[in-house]
Amino acid sequence: MSKIYKLDLLIAIYIFCIVAAEMMGTKTFPLTNFSWMHLNASVAILFIPLIYSINDIIIEVYGKERARSVVKSGLVVIVLIIIFSAIATTLPPSTRFAGTEAAYDTIFHASLRISAASLTAFIIAQVADIYIFSRLKEKMKNHALWFRNNVSNTIALFLDTIVFMVLAFYSFDKPFSDNWAFIMSLVIPYWLIKCAMSVLDTPFVYAGVWWLKKDKTAKAAK
Repeated sequence: MSKIYKLDLLIAIYIFCIVAAEMMGTKTFPLTNFSWMHLNASVAILFIPLIYSINDIIIEVYGKERARSVVKSGLVVIVLIIIFSAIATTLPPSTRFAGTEAAYDTIFHASLRISAASLTAFIIAQVADIYIFSRLKEKMKNHALWFRNNVSNTIALFLDTIVFMVLAFYSFDKPFSDNWAFIMSLVIPYWLIKCAMSVLDTPFVYAGVWWLKKDKTAKAAK
C-alpha cells in the first residue's frame, strides 16, 4: 500500500472538520448546568478551533500561499455541501424511506440565511487568521509559535463568531439595542469556549509543525 503524505493527511483532517462542523453543528449539548447558569454549545465548537490550528501549522511549515490554497479548497467544500444539501432535500423520497424524510430534511436542510452566514464567517475569519499569523511570523522571526497561534486564533475566532451570529440572528424588526444585547449574549460565551479549545490545541500545533517539518526535510533530502 502506497504511503499517505503527511500534508495530505492534515488537509484531509481540515476538510473533515469543516464537513463535521457544517453537518453536525445544528446539534447542541449542555456545557454548563449550574443553578445560576445554563449554557448549551453547538457540537461545531469541537471542530472549529482545530480548523484554525491546522491553518497555522500549514503556514508555519509551507507558507501562507499554501494555506490560502487549502482555505479555498475548504470554501469549495462548504459551497458544495450547501448546493447538494439543497438539491437532496428537494428531491421526493422513495416510498420505502418516506417515513424518515422529515428527519433527513431536519439534518441536511439549512436555511439560506444560515448557510450564507456560515460561508461569510468562514471566509472573513480564515483570511484574517492567515494575515495575522503571517504578519506575526515575520515580525517575531519565527519565534513564540504558541503566542502567534493563539493571538491569530483568538482574533479570527471572534470574527467567525460575531459575523455568523449577526448575519444569522439579527432581527430587523427589533431595535438595535435589543439585537446587540441578544447577539453578544451568544457571541461572548461561544467565543470564549472556542478560545479555550484553541489554547488546548497548542500542543497539537507544536506536534503538527514538528511532524510536517520531518516530512518536508525527508522530501528535500531525496
